[in-house]
Amino acid sequence: MNGADYDVAIAGGGLAGLSVARQLTLEYPNLRVLVAEKRQHPVAEAAFKVGESSVEIGAHFFQTVLGLNEHLRADQLEKLGLRYFFTHADNRDIRRRVEFGPAQFPPVPSFQLDRGRFENFLLRLNRDSGIEVLDGAAVRDVQLGRDLHSLTVSTAAGQRRVTTRWLIDASGRAGLLRRQLGLTRPVRHSANACWFRIQARLRVDDWCSDADWSSMVPTGERWMSTNHLMGRGYWVWLIPLGSGSTSVGIVADEPLHPFTRINRMDRALEWLRAYEPQCAEVVEQHKDQIQDFLALKHYAFGCSQVFSQDRWMLIGEAGVFTDPFYSPGSDFIAMGSEFITDVIGRDMGGEAIGDRVERYNSLYLKLFESFLRLYDGQYALMGNAQVMTAKAAWDNGCYWGITALLYFQRRFRQPAFLASIEPLMRRFTVLHARMQTCFTAWDVADAAVYSDRYASVLDVEFLRVLQRSLGDGPMDDEALRQRLEDNLALLHRFALTLQSMAAVHGPDLGRFVTAHGGEQPVDLDPICLTPLTSAAAQAVRTL
Repeated sequence: MNGADYDVAIAGGGLAGLSVARQLTLEYPNLRVLVAEKRQHPVAEAAFKVGESSVEIGAHFFQTVLGLNEHLRADQLEKLGLRYFFTHADNRDIRRRVEFGPAQFPPVPSFQLDRGRFENFLLRLNRDSGIEVLDGAAVRDVQLGRDLHSLTVSTAAGQRRVTTRWLIDASGRAGLLRRQLGLTRPVRHSANACWFRIQARLRVDDWCSDADWSSMVPTGERWMSTNHLMGRGYWVWLIPLGSGSTSVGIVADEPLHPFTRINRMDRALEWLRAYEPQCAEVVEQHKDQIQDFLALKHYAFGCSQVFSQDRWMLIGEAGVFTDPFYSPGSDFIAMGSEFITDVIGRDMGGEAIGDRVERYNSLYLKLFESFLRLYDGQYALMGNAQVMTAKAAWDNGCYWGITALLYFQRRFRQPAFLASIEPLMRRFTVLHARMQTCFTAWDVADAAVYSDRYASVLDVEFLRVLQRSLGDGPMDDEALRQRLEDNLALLHRFALTLQSMAAVHGPDLGRFVTAHGGEQPVDLDPICLTPLTSAAAQAVRTL
């Protein structure tokens, strides 16, 4: 079209670039697609990239939309959900810590991804599918034009100038177009991270020999979860990889845990000795098997525009990044790929795309702001077992009941449907923001110490139903609108109960408790670390 060498050129062949290339060619096989990846392949397994944990949207994208189920089942690890261990005393005995995580694999799966193994596989698959994939290829001198874009691709064989109708920036944190066009926007969230991989299986199941503790998760496979060791202002991840290694990371709020405490391997080990000594002991037993170490300061950032009518688009970390806590990275790749594929396909078919691009750009950035709200100012409460248990349950319920449901039902690329639920989404957004403020205030008011408890979000019946129902088949518009309304009503009841629990801790928290038309509270007994007090029960009854 218009004399271009390619219909689509993708700068970057990591997870984002390879994924959107596959979705584009699955839906529009005649597209001429170029992927230019700066790294030579195959890359190393295990010690390659972070972002190894997926959740439901990203997992569904890889498994179903991209058709990679066979690889995920054979060469990656199914995830035993998200699991949290909250601070108790000096954190030397995992048995005493409040544990929050599933006993069985959730009904709708997610996966732990060895990024090196996964990206090697995707690159080979895309080549075998007829996509031109260049590795060891640097993209330079990008010139955006009205009709065509041009760029220089440099490889060991030399340089060549190519033209393309569409340019997708999947260059990761390098942010090729984001930096060139001055689109980067700072955010308030100021957390830092460091990480390393150990060439060994670190099994939290082995950290305690108590039979009663072991029996709480009958499979004996806690290690297959994304395990979080939680404390005030920080969390530590332990993620198993299909190659046999374990990814270990420290994520910490800058004011409470300065970057200079974790920005080198020796400092990170010293930090672990201070805050997570049981974990530090295990890591030190495997010091000779540490494969890499990286650190990143102030990792969150925004962007003023990710999709343009001028036929350029940003995907993955080339655009925005929130926080790794709920593993949203592959979710944003999935949602971005949906928008990009839809717009490019319509454009190549001769449709006008201006309004659609603007709507998608606005929606994507609103999703970014909504996800960011889950973390901004929230790190201080991560050591509070009751409040954080309530928050994790709430955040999961919102994700399964609204956001993931819209993605699974493929409605993000239907602007007319999204316009029809705008009033519902406004109500949801207000409620969601209100609850994040409530959790922050609740943490300040609740200084109780909790220990020796096990709870699971999937033990709460309505939350288990929300997660399981993501696997329901396609729904028509009317049925989906009703499901969303029902789920939002359920979330209102959920909020009522949580607000009432919080209000017991002081009169200032009472202002968060609002009536919702006589709705009945939900049963949260499985995740209440202390019984609902008579005062809280009375508060619920009088709302």
